[in-house]
Amino acid sequence: MPDHRPEIRLGEYQTTDLGTDQLTAGDVARLHALQGRGCLSLTTSRTGWRLKAGATVGVLVLDRIRLVVEPRFAIPGDQLMTWLAYALHTHVPMTARRWSTGPDGYADLVAAALLEECEKLLREGLRRDYVRRQSLEPVLRGRLDVAAQATRRFGQLDQLHVRTFDREADIWDNLVLGIALQAAFSLTSDSRLASALHGITDAFPHASTPATALRALQRTQYTRLNARYRPAHTWARLLLRGGGVTDLQTDDGTTAGGLLLAMPALWEAVVRRLATEAAVPRGGRPVPSNGGTGITVRGDLGSTSTFRPDLLLRLPATGTDQYTLLPIDAKYKRYDRRGVSAGDIHQLLTYSAGYTPAEAPRAVIVHPQPGEYARRTLRIGSPQRGLGVIHVLGIDTHAPPEQASAWMRAALP
Repeated sequence: MPDHRPEIRLGEYQTTDLGTDQLTAGDVARLHALQGRGCLSLTTSRTGWRLKAGATVGVLVLDRIRLVVEPRFAIPGDQLMTWLAYALHTHVPMTARRWSTGPDGYADLVAAALLEECEKLLREGLRRDYVRRQSLEPVLRGRLDVAAQATRRFGQLDQLHVRTFDREADIWDNLVLGIALQAAFSLTSDSRLASALHGITDAFPHASTPATALRALQRTQYTRLNARYRPAHTWARLLLRGGGVTDLQTDDGTTAGGLLLAMPALWEAVVRRLATEAAVPRGGRPVPSNGGTGITVRGDLGSTSTFRPDLLLRLPATGTDQYTLLPIDAKYKRYDRRGVSAGDIHQLLTYSAGYTPAEAPRAVIVHPQPGEYARRTLRIGSPQRGLGVIHVLGIDTHAPPEQASAWMRAALP
């Protein structure tokens, strides 16, 4: 059944007060762990606790309350699924849009996306493969396990230890979906969605744990036999990790009872794909910004430190057969309302000095700008010389990703 715990709702960077009876000791420990990862902050107050959300949105099911952090800052709720699917290189399921403006936001969006993909797989027929089984049978099926028969039955033939290979749906491609559907059911509070999830869960095998399912997903190799499972596995991975995959996740492992998405990490993934798609038609491509191509600091106290832009593009120089590098940084900040901070200017100047030609140092900042697209150029100089140029691009998060990609292509210097 859907969760009926009292619900606390707040937006990004908003604050709410909680009574001492609303959080258990386990809840406080869990929130402090999330605080250590920069997801939120929890401090004591005169009446109990004061919780301030960060740039991490989603649902966290605690022992006594259900905490919902809504994306109020840059990406509106009805667009979040579009940008999330874009960052994950998958399509937006049609079913998910039925919940796109519902009160439960992110968690129900992902659960609905998983539900649609699983329904599609059921309509097409679940994949089956040969599974090895060992069993005790009254007649011979498959191969006789001679060693087991001799040591366990002592020559008796009324029951036979056999090894069989049968085509079954009880394979990892389906098992991980069964576990993810269970996780989705425990998170949603929408009765329609919960009913639909409950109705389909039994159609999938789920004799495993979330941690085991995640390890299976990490080992999965897609071929023509299971390529159709890729979208469903994408949403399953998101649910089982508690909010993301690789750089989108807010936890290093599973986050049972929660589905949290770090919005800065999502924005970095979006910008990475936008810039890559803009560069490819011009003959450009992304290159690593670590290892031999990284900017390093040596000789200071402690270990060697590095500077790494979110994306480093290799672009052909106009009119020549040479290439230049362009550092791009994604900033999940409201730079449509205030000027670029001194710290970010220093950071981008370091990137431009390390990667771009000395006669034309440049870098790019890409930030979300709800409602419109904007572009401005910062020129940084001293009395002796120009120090660099920073292009600041504001991408309208109300627009579809296809339009944003066109803006990025036009804006690349």
